[in-house]
Amino acid sequence: MLLSRPFPSFSAIAKGAATAMLAALLVACSSGGGLYGPIQGDNRPHSGVDRARNMPIQGIDVARYQENVDFRTAFQSGIHFVFMKATEGKDYLDPNFRTNWVRARDAGMPRGAYHFMTWCSLASEQAAWFVQNVPNDFDALPPVLDLEWNNHSSCKTKPSRADALEKIRYMLDAMEHHTGKLPIIYTDMTFHRDILQGEYFPNAFWLRSTAAEPHERYGNRVWTFWQWTQTGVVRGVRGEVDRNAFYGNQNDWITFLLTGCDPRAIASLGPTGRCQSAK
Repeated sequence: MLLSRPFPSFSAIAKGAATAMLAALLVACSSGGGLYGPIQGDNRPHSGVDRARNMPIQGIDVARYQENVDFRTAFQSGIHFVFMKATEGKDYLDPNFRTNWVRARDAGMPRGAYHFMTWCSLASEQAAWFVQNVPNDFDALPPVLDLEWNNHSSCKTKPSRADALEKIRYMLDAMEHHTGKLPIIYTDMTFHRDILQGEYFPNAFWLRSTAAEPHERYGNRVWTFWQWTQTGVVRGVRGEVDRNAFYGNQNDWITFLLTGCDPRAIASLGPTGRCQSAK
């Protein structure tokens, strides 16, 4: 386990809160709207995720495949946030990450970085790589740990459940230590069933479910973000893009921006020293 370190200073938190509130106001005033009605934009819509299209806080996640994203246009059209691939394993950096990071910030779009966990290198190596490449920006969303089996890579290793959980918790600690924010866990149905089902984590969950609502696929796992399609269409993004929804309303979203925590968990997380700006 890593040694704990102080969370960001009050001045940094206050500055971040001001930035987040400004971003929220910009979204509310954007010409594209998208706050109160159904948001279309899916090349192959599935009726099982119809509710997601009506949820008020919409976002995307991007990697090198989306190439030159126009974050300002996406933001003004009603996209409230973006998660972008940063690192993978112990030595891969998404070639578009640094450009995406700066462009999303300059567009005023709340953005967060994600690390894709691999099972053929040590968690300590992956943590060091993430820390080396992902800025510790006070105004960023919490970092994301992407947990899936590496079926499409040269790494075919599948660790035991105990070993995987040990590596996951090490990585989560390292990411929190680096950013001062409680990381979000992204996962799919298979990995959740094999490794995460029944395990407690204080972290917010971001669940992939493109043909049904998350509660139909993940049981009683409480979710904060829902990836509801991989065939989304969004202004400012070339080709298809993953689309996501935040669970709550505009007030819940502002609270998340201000604290980095799911509003429903603040009461339990606050005493641990997290979500400090909510006090």
